[in-house]
Amino acid sequence: MRTPPGLAAYVLHAWDWRESSLILDVLTREQGRIALVAKGAKRPTSALRAVLLPMQRLHLQLTRAKLAVEEGGPEVHTLRHAEWQAAHPLPSGGALLAGFYLNELLQRLLPRGEAHAALFDAYATAVHGLALSPEAPEAWLRAFELALLAELGWLPQLDVDSLHQQALLDGARYQLSAEMGLVPSGDGQQGLLGASWRALARAQGLTQRVTVCAGLSDRAQLKAVLRGVLHYHLGHSTLRSRAVMHQAHDLLT
Repeated sequence: MRTPPGLAAYVLHAWDWRESSLILDVLTREQGRIALVAKGAKRPTSALRAVLLPMQRLHLQLTRAKLAVEEGGPEVHTLRHAEWQAAHPLPSGGALLAGFYLNELLQRLLPRGEAHAALFDAYATAVHGLALSPEAPEAWLRAFELALLAELGWLPQLDVDSLHQQALLDGARYQLSAEMGLVPSGDGQQGLLGASWRALARAQGLTQRVTVCAGLSDRAQLKAVLRGVLHYHLGHSTLRSRAVMHQAHDLLT
């Protein structure tokens, strides 16, 4: 049977609205990040209850958008129909927390109403990878962070010293500056080897970057470097999902 016109989507977050409905923050391939009202979704008899799950690929049909009640608020669509399209289970354990971290990054950094098809595909690949490899989420997180920064125009060329405009030296360490790009690491600064940055620059697509991230000898430094750039763009507020991940790690160690 032919699939009716609609949107490929993932639910990033849901809020209660009135007694029986939900407000959804949704990532779509065609329209980017949008807001939806799912009327009656909380009712026990609603078919949407088992469908509107995070990190599960959906096919959505919407009504025409209306402006939010607040002046200058975002357009809010009304959900007509949602169909489950996922081909993998929900991530579990630490991988589930990692998935919520990806969702929160998209909520906080991705503007509404701007389509980013490549980023949608990278997210789909990442949540699928987290579901199938729940024991090793770190490489998927680093690869997606790189994809997100690149899509938003915040990732410089990864094989060039931006300060000196020359090729990276394999044995030297370089820091990723949110304002200047790749620059030589100073005393006491964390950074990656030039060889590591060059390997990341050669990787094509998210899956190749996952393989490279998993094999880096200095992958712990990559986490710190990317977090520094993300903090710059996020401002001073703390990601809720990251705090939960730290608490879970403390309980288990």
